[in-house]
Amino acid sequence: MGPLEHWARWLGIEGGSVSASERAVAALGGFCGIGLMLGVSSWLLDLTGAAWVVASMGASAVLLFAVPHGALSQPWNLIGGHLFSALIGVTCARWIPQPHLAAAVAVSVAIGVMLLARSVHPPGGATALAAVVGGEAIRALGYGYVVAPVLVNLLVLLGVAVGFNYLFPWRRYPAELMRRGHQAGPGAPPPIEHEDLVFALSQIDSFVDVTEDDLLRIYELATRHSAHLAPADLRTGVCYSNGKHAEAWSVRRIERFAGEGAQATVSYRVMAGQEYPGRGMVSRELFSQWAAYPVQLKGHAWQRVVVR
Repeated sequence: MGPLEHWARWLGIEGGSVSASERAVAALGGFCGIGLMLGVSSWLLDLTGAAWVVASMGASAVLLFAVPHGALSQPWNLIGGHLFSALIGVTCARWIPQPHLAAAVAVSVAIGVMLLARSVHPPGGATALAAVVGGEAIRALGYGYVVAPVLVNLLVLLGVAVGFNYLFPWRRYPAELMRRGHQAGPGAPPPIEHEDLVFALSQIDSFVDVTEDDLLRIYELATRHSAHLAPADLRTGVCYSNGKHAEAWSVRRIERFAGEGAQATVSYRVMAGQEYPGRGMVSRELFSQWAAYPVQLKGHAWQRVVVR
């Protein structure tokens, strides 16, 4: 490992990248969400107060549109994190006369309450802070600050996040919608169980910002990537799944082979999922790259066939 790679890993730059289209979608979502937010906040508060409140909501927009499947981005975290923090911030502003002490207490207590309520949402800390140091426009609202602008802005941002992310098949918000989409298209059962993930996460003993479904998907994709079928493993009459999720999932049955060696082709019939009903012909090599594992229909569900 060279010095540049060492420092990149130390700084956390080794994380995976996303496609240009995903970056554009995330940015556009943030534009739509904050555009509506600014209108609402400017109507409820003067521009100074609105700037403080929208600052915390702008941080929430990053989570909702850049990482919509993240654990910290989910509705309970968004709503609970901001509302608990707003209540705590207003209380500290009222009962602690020294502003610096009130601000520090508000943020620290908000962190503890969010952890206790399982509603950790980092921008909530800014909401608690704004209640203390956001100026007279916010302080004059008292506990009304919790309802307007905080709750009103949350509802606007939540509505935009649900509707906007639904426009793109690979995105769903809340993440529960992605789980339902996966279950609607029957595929292979997860290679590990819910209880295994719960145990593994409990051993880390730290908050991990990823949903269980995303962990399962990462595991399945990694397993499928490392265990693709070889061209010689393909058999006539056998059904194969591409191992993907939701709308991208598909099952094909090999009808016959033609040719030999590098020129061999596979004629297949689509049995379920994407492109059903349909037929096609590709090279044996390309079919083996597409196929993740063999499957068979049991009752009304396709199940993975374990090859020993």
